Amino acid sequence: MKTGSQIVQELPWRWGVQGKIFIIGGLGYLFDAYDIALNGFLMPLLGKEFGLSLSERGLVATANLIGMAVGAIVWGGIADRIGRKRAFSVTLLIFAVFSVLAAFSPTYWLFLALRFLAGVGLGGCIPVDYALVGEFSPRKYRGRVLTALDVWWPVGVTLCGLVSTAMLPLDGNWRWMLATMTLPALLLFWVRRGIPESPVYLAEKGREAEAREVIDDLVARTGATVEPYAIPSPAERDDRVRGLTAAVEQLRGVWRFSPRITSAAWLVFATVMLVYYAALSWMPTILKEEGQGDTAAFFGTTLMSGVGIVGVLVSTVLVDVVGRKWLIGVTAPLATLALVAFALVMKMPTAPLVAIAVFGFLMQLTIPAMYAYVSELYPTPLRASGFGWASSVSRVLTGFAPLLFGSLMWPLLGLPLTFGVLGLAVLAAMVWMAVAAPETRGRALDETGEATAAPVRPAPGKAVRA
Repeated sequence: MKTGSQIVQELPWRWGVQGKIFIIGGLGYLFDAYDIALNGFLMPLLGKEFGLSLSERGLVATANLIGMAVGAIVWGGIADRIGRKRAFSVTLLIFAVFSVLAAFSPTYWLFLALRFLAGVGLGGCIPVDYALVGEFSPRKYRGRVLTALDVWWPVGVTLCGLVSTAMLPLDGNWRWMLATMTLPALLLFWVRRGIPESPVYLAEKGREAEAREVIDDLVARTGATVEPYAIPSPAERDDRVRGLTAAVEQLRGVWRFSPRITSAAWLVFATVMLVYYAALSWMPTILKEEGQGDTAAFFGTTLMSGVGIVGVLVSTVLVDVVGRKWLIGVTAPLATLALVAFALVMKMPTAPLVAIAVFGFLMQLTIPAMYAYVSELYPTPLRASGFGWASSVSRVLTGFAPLLFGSLMWPLLGLPLTFGVLGLAVLAAMVWMAVAAPETRGRALDETGEATAAPVRPAPGKAVRA
C-alpha cells in the first residue's frame, strides 16, 4: 500500500491546486529578491545623504544580509517544528513591519538596526517557501517546479531596479524605495493565510487526521484516482527542545545525516551566493565610480536581472535534462568568469554591459538549480532546516562580503583579481560537490543513497531536530 507522501508526489499537476501554492510562495521569494537588490540601490543614496565611506556603505547590505542569515536558521527550525503554514505567513509580516519603520529612520545607525530586523523576517522566506512548495509538488515535476520558483528572483530584482530608477528624482528617494514594497507584502501575508499545511509535514508529525484531510482534498481537486494509502507512524522526537538548544540540534541533525552532503551543500551555497551578492550589492556603486550617473548605474543592475529571467526559464528546462549537478557545476564557474571579463573591459563603451548581461544569464542558470538541488538532498524531518542552514551560512559569509569587498578586496586587489579569487573558490566548491553529493534528478523526496547518507534516527536520549 502506498503512503500518503507517495500519493501527494504522484498527483497530476494542476495550476489551480499546486500552481496556486507555487505562485503565492514565489511572490514571497520576489520580495526577498527585491529587498536584497534594494541594498545595492540604497548604498550610493545613503552614502550621499549621510556622508558615508565605502566601508560604511557596505554596512547597508551587511546588516540586512546578516539578519537574513539569522532568519534562515531560526525560521527553518521553526517551520520544521510548528509547521510550514504558520512560518510561511509570519516571516513576511515581520519583514513588512520593520521595512516601513526603516523608511522613517532619522539616523543611519537606527536604519541599520531596522534593516537587520527586517532581514530576520525575510531570511525565513526562502527555506520555508522551498520546503512547502517542494512538499506539494509531484515528483515528476518537482525539479522543474523548484527551479521555476527562482524565476521570481530576477523578476523581483528587475522590478526593484525599475521602481528605484523611477524614484530617483523624488526628495527622500531612498525612503520611498523602502516604503513602496510594504503594502504588497502585507497583502501577500493576508493571502498566505489560506494556504493548507503540508500533508507531508503533518504525516511526519503524526497528525494523521489532518494529513488525510489535506491529501483527500488534493486528490479530489486534481482529479486523481482515489486509492487507499497509509500514514506511517512517525519516529519519536522530543518536541520540548527550544531556543538555542533547538538550533544546536538542527545543526547536529544535518551533519549527522551526512557530513559529505552537508559540506558540499554549504560550500556550493556559500561560494555561488558570495559571487552573486557581491555583484548585486556593489554593481551600482562600481558603475558610479566609473563616472556613470545614477540612472545609468541603476540600469546596469536592472539589465543583469532582466536577462536573468530568461536564464531561470532555460534552467527550468535543463534541470531535468542534464541533471542538477552538471547544470550547477558548469554554469557557476562560467558566470564568475564573465565578471572577470566585465572588470577587464570596464573602459570600453558597450562591452561592460554585455559582460553584465552574460553574468546575469549564467548565474540564473545556476541558482535555481542549486536551490532545487539542496532542498532535495535532505529528508522531510530535516528539509527546511537543512536548506536553512546552508542558506544561513551563505548569508553570513555574503553579509560580511559587501564590507570586505568595499574596504579591502576592491581597493587592494582591483576588480579583475578580486573576481578571479572568487572564481577559484567557486571552482573548488564545484569539484567537491561532484565527489561528495548525489544527483537528485527523479529521486523520491526521502530516498537517500546508502553510500552518501545515514538514516535519520534519534540519538539515544536526544532528538534529531529539524
